[in-house]
Amino acid sequence: MKFLLQAALCGVLASASLQAQTPKKSKAATPTKALPEFALKEATVGQHVRFLAADEMLGRRTGEITNNVAARYLAEYYRSLGLKPAAGEDYLQTVNLERVTPGSQGYLTYGSDTLKVKEHFISFSGESASFQQAPVVFAAYGLENDYQGLDVKGKIVVAQFGTADAKSPMEGFESAEQKSKIAAQHGALALIEVLPPQLPWMSVANYFGREQVRLAADGTSPASLPHLWLGGKAAKGFNRDQVKQLSGQTPSQSKQAIRSFNVAAVLEGTDPVLKQEYVVLSAHFDHVGTGKNGGGTFTAADSIFNGTRDNAFGTAAVLSAAQTLTSVKPKRSILFLNFTGEELGLLGSKYYAEHPLLPMKSCVYNLNCDGAGYNDTTLVTVIGLERTGTQTEFETAAAAFGLKVNADPAPEQGLFDRSDNVSFAAKGVPAPTFAPGFTKFDAGLFKFYHQVSDNPDSISYPYLLKYCQTYAYVARLIANRASRPRWSKGDKYEAVSQQLYGQ
Repeated sequence: MKFLLQAALCGVLASASLQAQTPKKSKAATPTKALPEFALKEATVGQHVRFLAADEMLGRRTGEITNNVAARYLAEYYRSLGLKPAAGEDYLQTVNLERVTPGSQGYLTYGSDTLKVKEHFISFSGESASFQQAPVVFAAYGLENDYQGLDVKGKIVVAQFGTADAKSPMEGFESAEQKSKIAAQHGALALIEVLPPQLPWMSVANYFGREQVRLAADGTSPASLPHLWLGGKAAKGFNRDQVKQLSGQTPSQSKQAIRSFNVAAVLEGTDPVLKQEYVVLSAHFDHVGTGKNGGGTFTAADSIFNGTRDNAFGTAAVLSAAQTLTSVKPKRSILFLNFTGEELGLLGSKYYAEHPLLPMKSCVYNLNCDGAGYNDTTLVTVIGLERTGTQTEFETAAAAFGLKVNADPAPEQGLFDRSDNVSFAAKGVPAPTFAPGFTKFDAGLFKFYHQVSDNPDSISYPYLLKYCQTYAYVARLIANRASRPRWSKGDKYEAVSQQLYGQ
């Protein structure tokens, strides 16, 4: 869940334990056991998890062959159910990526000071560039409004890291790509973000100074704009009074093109009108791989980060929904969508949102399934429970299988915007995330989250079954609603949703 940076930096960006919210009591009656969701078997849902999280899958890291094997497993399962491919003749949507290895040579000078790669700054993105006495412009946080009245063409833009209203460092990391695009659009020569002193510079530099996998440039991205992060001691004197011009050479990067795949299948609905609308059921199937790539502690005896909870769990839920919805079809059509690259920055869902296989306007809801694990097997947790007008459906589905629903127990963590659902939400599609039951971030959660201990023998399979049944049933309830779900009034995604649907 979320992307790999959260795990890699959790030790240095750790937050305090959070108190649980009281689960809300279901208002709906329990349905009869004639529903196909009751026919799901523990052995079947367990089969999906045990295959995807097996040691032989080597952690399903994006860009590795076992990630492609996982994609093919999903595709062939959809084929076995008779679902139609959404990506033409096959169920795989190609996602072009590049493996980027940053260089270690480069420098920046101003006045009598010389800054060095890694010790003082790193290259976040962009090509190598050199400049001599280039003028510097300070642009607050480097967001669009911060450029008003500024002429930055052919100049180096210096901005503060993050945003003025960021609630966590993660939001700062997530805004970086947007800032690159804005700087490039304004004709900047380069962009330098200055990190605050409370961020441990060497932890950041070590993480981003290693190999990264990113979406390949498509001709519209600002891939060539040098985007640097500067921190540690160098950040203290890097201000408009001291820095008027900069000279230097930014580090070079070596790149290797790689391919990965999203998986997409379609089930046509039964209602002659509502079948024109799609409910998107999504989960990412990638994990973090092995050894140093995993970002956690490992040994020679066990270096495989299996990713059972994150996110073989969620992937099994989507496959279970495909099984039950195929047996008794809903009124609306369903798009089953499995993403690659979530752990590396929501890459698969970002790519899909910009290259949808179905018109985004026809997708009326995205029920994403992802999680870091669970510490309460009486619950399912819904991130965004009260934001899309579907709380009753969640409560009804959970009650049917003896579970309760709790809302996001850690709203200050911004979890809603840290999984693949946000790629749909940003386009206007109502998109909560369905997660295993947790009441707070505690030792029980972190024992398995992005750890080699998260293997298939470490989970409760009876709970997995209930989890999959609940997910499949709530998908059915939403797909059969008379009216489409909508964002709650005043939600930050309401305006873009109105633009998408023409409301």
